[in-house]
Amino acid sequence: MKKKISLMKKVMVAVSTAAAVLCGAHLAGAVSGNAGTVALAEGRAVTIDSCLIQGKEIVVNVSCKSVPGSDDGKFYLYADEVYEDGTVGTVVASTESGKSATFTFPLNYNSSESNLSKKFLVAVKKGGSMNQVSDEHYITNPESNAYQTAARNDHGIKGILPNDAEASTFKDLGVAQMVYNLYMSDIVCDATTPGAILFNYDGVDYYFSPTGIAQYDAFVQWCDISGFQLTMTILNNKTDNPAAADLIHPLSRDAHVCPGYAMNTKEEGGTKHLKAIAAFLAMRYSSGAYGTVDNWVIGNEVNARTEWYYMSSDNLELNVNEYVKAFRIFYNEIKAVNANAIIYNSIDQEWQRKSNPGCSLSKDFLDRFNYYMLREGNVDWGLSFHPYNAPLYDPYTWKQQAIYVTNKITTPYITMENIYLLTDYMCQSKFLNQYGQVRNISLSEIGFTSDYGDDYQAASVAYAYTMAANNPYIKSFILFRETDDAHEMESHIAQGLKRLDGTKKPAYDYYKAMGTAEQETYKSKASAIIGADINSLVANRTFLSRNGWNLND
Repeated sequence: MKKKISLMKKVMVAVSTAAAVLCGAHLAGAVSGNAGTVALAEGRAVTIDSCLIQGKEIVVNVSCKSVPGSDDGKFYLYADEVYEDGTVGTVVASTESGKSATFTFPLNYNSSESNLSKKFLVAVKKGGSMNQVSDEHYITNPESNAYQTAARNDHGIKGILPNDAEASTFKDLGVAQMVYNLYMSDIVCDATTPGAILFNYDGVDYYFSPTGIAQYDAFVQWCDISGFQLTMTILNNKTDNPAAADLIHPLSRDAHVCPGYAMNTKEEGGTKHLKAIAAFLAMRYSSGAYGTVDNWVIGNEVNARTEWYYMSSDNLELNVNEYVKAFRIFYNEIKAVNANAIIYNSIDQEWQRKSNPGCSLSKDFLDRFNYYMLREGNVDWGLSFHPYNAPLYDPYTWKQQAIYVTNKITTPYITMENIYLLTDYMCQSKFLNQYGQVRNISLSEIGFTSDYGDDYQAASVAYAYTMAANNPYIKSFILFRETDDAHEMESHIAQGLKRLDGTKKPAYDYYKAMGTAEQETYKSKASAIIGADINSLVANRTFLSRNGWNLND
């Protein structure tokens, strides 16, 4: 689905979870792309077994089967910024080498020497120079630092993309969740901006736009007062705001135009700015005067390189590696404030087929994402997935075309008809979080067109919601959108529950009924449209398929 919707400022867009990941064996050497090089593990002798915050300190435990030789019989622990590789950072601790060893050093939270979002590696001195002998590893329990933890507002999976702020409409629908896009260039400014909000973080002054922040303050507070759980999607857009220039990755600064660009994890200024933004948002929206953001999505459909997380590089390894660095920053900085926040990545439904050759398959991207997350320290990240129909304007969610959707893991697309493939994939042991649990999976952007018939849209809504509600691993089901968009309708995509004039489609009442005592009545109506019982289709994982465009092909 490459892609469909232009994100606009001050428009709420659903984005969230589910996908797959695969842990690979260590790779040797380095992979070179058309725009850079990423160093990979080389079967290094020392393993970092844990890297944990304990009080005001960090404790790193390491082990090895055979102690690597050295000039002085010592292990040195380096703290690197995310853009640094090898023994180029700061030595934060040293200890006698051995088959097991422990390093202890200060966390230094919110100071110029903060180690919260740095990566650590072990080195030995040999021949007068430092040699890296372990993989990099991040802190895996930043929540141990959390001092502003807010209770979560989990009370249902049903959500929607709203285009107004009338709580009565969404109370009528019975939705529990909202999603909102936050554009980083909207919220940053320089010291000369009237009313600029000063935020000193890690010893550096940063400034936030009073008008930009006011927009998000109002929405977060509205959700809090109205009882809606909120997911905030952080996007990196290009504007003429000079204060946001350092947020754009160097490999994203050409003339390519799209709604989202890679975050700057390559330079010191941009990296520190990202840390400050993450910390500022977490502090501001973890209880307090403005309410709480329970869920944060870092980027949108990040496998869609040319459209939503642009880098000039088409090297998957390099692109994933750069995204992981940004994800680590936001994960550690947010969780260090609010332990209950869930941090999601985001991929699209193009599991094993690209509609745009410049993008990556979502399965490939997540496989490599998981590889790096496991190699550098497993944490409780969540997975955001967008299981749109294939193609987007296909009206028959319950019976997709065989060329696009199958009931095998090799399926070109994962849609609501075969969403269980995704959650089954995520149940494998190598994809579990550090506690052995299946990760939170959110379907925070999903919609169905009415362009070929209101009844088909209504039946699709009932079928898809039933699929999600009966899957214990799906935590969010966010319909995109409340009202049709005229531009999307030019491509036969009319996904709103309301028409452009504000009148309700049948799908509105179907969605309203889902999760209530009335749902079986509407499921029966939907089953008549489909020609099969929805509850049976879902319970038995009955997979229907067709060969052509028409329903009965």
